[in-house]
Amino acid sequence: MPWDRNQMAARAAQELEDGMYVNLGIGIPTLVANYVGGRDITLQSENGMLGMGPFPLEGNVDPDLINAGKQTITELGRTAYFDSATSFGMIRGGKIAAAILGAMEVAENGDLANWMIPGKLVKGMGGAMDLVAGVGRVVVVMDHTNKNGQSKILKRCTLPLTGKAVVDRIITNLGVLDVVEDGLALVELADDVTETALRNATQATIL
Repeated sequence: MPWDRNQMAARAAQELEDGMYVNLGIGIPTLVANYVGGRDITLQSENGMLGMGPFPLEGNVDPDLINAGKQTITELGRTAYFDSATSFGMIRGGKIAAAILGAMEVAENGDLANWMIPGKLVKGMGGAMDLVAGVGRVVVVMDHTNKNGQSKILKRCTLPLTGKAVVDRIITNLGVLDVVEDGLALVELADDVTETALRNATQATIL
């Protein structure tokens, strides 16, 4: 079976190492906060929070604590708060080691489109362009295909780009792919997903 959203987030959490400062994007990436465990990883939200904890349990919700996606979250004993200028100074200054982001499309050369579908969805650029330009590593977490079964991992993106050649690793419900020279490299398959099934669901070149 393909991975569900929580399994994808748990797999993305495996990308993180002790001592890292990491930004989590909107959507599936926000779930990564639930799978960091006791490791020394500091999660940043561009709305002004360093040290995000997991999502709150029912009955323990503080409506004043929200992430960039306006979801309620928890704080840690070492959580720090600051304004957006300071937050983006961290991102643009290269202080954030990695970003885990959602996407609408990713190209085989690492191009990323994750903010706009012309005529349908314009949710705003937000901090995505700054993130992909300023962090050391970009990991995308998304469904492998759209609701019509069409690949979201393409030879070339068709939607407006967030950044060119910025994606390092792609984690989908079918498996894990790395952006390498001349295409994508298969790293891992989701449980009971065959390589043939993943390749058939991918428009991009898999080496």
